Amino acid sequence: MLIVKLLSKLTLFTALSKILLVLLFIWLLPGLVKDVASSYTSANLQEQEKKVLTNIRRNGIDFYFEGDSSYGSYTMLKEEYISLEPVPAGVYRDSIQTSRRIIETDTMDYRILTHAFQYHNKTYLLEIGKTLASIDQYTRPLQKVALYALTLLIVLSLVADLIFTRILLRPLGVIIRTKLLHRKFPFRETLSPIKTSTADFTYLDNALIELMGSVKEAFDKEREFTSNASHELMTPISILQTKIENLMGEESLSDDAQDKIAAMLTTLNRLKKIVTSLLLISRIDNDQYVRKDTAGPGQLVSEVARELEDRLAARNISFTAGLSGAVIIKELNHDLLFQLLYNLVNNAIRYNREGGRIQVSDSVESGNYILHIRDTGVGIAEADLPLIFNRFKKSSGAAGEGYGLGLAIVKSIASYHHIGVTVQSKPGSGTTVNLHFPQSMILPAATMQPLNA
Repeated sequence: MLIVKLLSKLTLFTALSKILLVLLFIWLLPGLVKDVASSYTSANLQEQEKKVLTNIRRNGIDFYFEGDSSYGSYTMLKEEYISLEPVPAGVYRDSIQTSRRIIETDTMDYRILTHAFQYHNKTYLLEIGKTLASIDQYTRPLQKVALYALTLLIVLSLVADLIFTRILLRPLGVIIRTKLLHRKFPFRETLSPIKTSTADFTYLDNALIELMGSVKEAFDKEREFTSNASHELMTPISILQTKIENLMGEESLSDDAQDKIAAMLTTLNRLKKIVTSLLLISRIDNDQYVRKDTAGPGQLVSEVARELEDRLAARNISFTAGLSGAVIIKELNHDLLFQLLYNLVNNAIRYNREGGRIQVSDSVESGNYILHIRDTGVGIAEADLPLIFNRFKKSSGAAGEGYGLGLAIVKSIASYHHIGVTVQSKPGSGTTVNLHFPQSMILPAATMQPLNA
């Protein structure tokens, strides 16, 4: 789904609204120009009427009649005419309207001003006309001028709107860049409020700062509690373990008591492993490990294979590692990355079938180095995949013992190194765990040879 930025949406809306206004104006323009031209013509006719009446008042009616009973005159092309004649007394209404006249056998449409007036107790009717064709000749130029003027105004207003919108939304862009984009949890830097005169942006910025502060505070408390609890638990666990081991050395204990004490010690060892794992996660979350080591994937996988070769042999599981040897990984903590791979391979052994296979391979996609760990085990139900990295969560498809911290440690170490982790699995078809190393951690290693373990 395409997500369009707010500025793009506002720009698109502004442009479309301007275009709509232009189209609407173009549609209305002929009628508007025609009305303007008609109003201009009517005003011109009224001005001519005033001139005629002024001449009559100054020079008399004979100024036009010159001894005739009526007066009529028109231009050479018959675009304008004027007529003046006596009429019987009666009620005549002044008007400006469109009508048809016959001028020397030519029938033409005119815009005609009609005016009746009294002069020396006689009624005269004045008509001044202008052809519609002469009026229309001004319409097209007026339309062009109006359209050019509107286009210029639309362009200027569009540019002004875009500039104003960018200036107005600039604080929002700053909020997004500084408060939301490329933020990595837990938040360590101090957030500063933005400078803006818009109250809504100020409220949003303050709300985000307060929210992130609350999240960081809650995370710090949870991390502190985990660390403290783990440290505090290790002492009584160690004391209890020592006492139980000493108790097992008592010769007076019966075999049944010895078995019960051994079971207690096994449970205590499990508890110790859980506390140790929580303490490890807490130290990772608190950045107590340095990432300055460099190692090849083949070297790490080989170390893990040697560490787990007894477990592999015990369950008759074949282990193969076909790595390209073309890269080395930098800016890592060797012990943590060993622990990550150890936990993944150990899980692949634990939940594998007897006589199964584990295969480690690699690939490069879009500049990222990917390490694949495949097994032929029982697999994981699709509904459990989003939960497998949660602490103390055991997948429903898992067989045997599981405390839910092995993959939690994997996730913590991966996040600490900015390594992406994806899992593909189906019940009964095995599981593939993919480790996506960012390009910034990869160096070429042309001298390294493919590893087969």
